[in-house]
Amino acid sequence: MMYKQALVAGGLLAAIAVLLGAMGAHSLKKVLDPQMLAVFETGVRYHFYHSVGLLLAGIIYMQYPVKQLRLATTFFITGILLFSGSLYAIALLSISGISIGPAGILTPVGGVFFILGWLWMVIGITRGK
Repeated sequence: MMYKQALVAGGLLAAIAVLLGAMGAHSLKKVLDPQMLAVFETGVRYHFYHSVGLLLAGIIYMQYPVKQLRLATTFFITGILLFSGSLYAIALLSISGISIGPAGILTPVGGVFFILGWLWMVIGITRGK
């Protein structure tokens, strides 16, 4: 039994990461300064890495069907939304000269969720069967 929700989320989020990467490489390159383009690209890179993490969690669940892998999935999705989402907002809002201000704390919080996702995946593997 695979964890279908993780596989579906991973596939869809990976497709979105590729789409956003293409948008950054082609359209945004013309309107973002190099620093903000790098911020956007960092968001895409971590978005994609953790989409692959979701796919791995779904596949690993076949061998180790434990709740920790389900939690890893939730942490990865939350991390993508907070970390990558906040970087996308920072970069895109800079076009209009707008700052996300204190909401910038979402980036490191999202990073913590990424770390928790990987740790919970390891814990799930070690506790499984």
